[in-house]
Amino acid sequence: MDPKIEKERLTGDLIAATTVRGTEVYNRNGEHLGSIEDIMLHRYSDRIAYAVMAFGGFLGIGDKVHPVPWSMLDYDEDKGGYVVDISEEVLRDAPAYARDEIGDSDHGWRERVFMHYGMVPYWNV
Repeated sequence: MDPKIEKERLTGDLIAATTVRGTEVYNRNGEHLGSIEDIMLHRYSDRIAYAVMAFGGFLGIGDKVHPVPWSMLDYDEDKGGYVVDISEEVLRDAPAYARDEIGDSDHGWRERVFMHYGMVPYWNV
């Protein structure tokens, strides 16, 4: 890709979803928690439902992905990644699913995700 185009995709207040994939995620203590695997968009509204964060596992075996409400992620330019105000333990206990299950249609499950983090669900904002 043309470096000028790539730079434009990474500057300003907008970012391409493809650029977000693979971005590292840290907690407020600077500990690496994982990386963004995907972003789930609500089909019928203008909302980002949540980020899918890869966390744990060994060489992709047995690892789970964790939905994290998008509103919890703050981009930190110095780190070149997102920072969340959650501990590894809270993330470990969060609702998770296998990589091949990305894309849930269970509204109750999504509500449990937001409740786990103490966040107002995107559909109530």
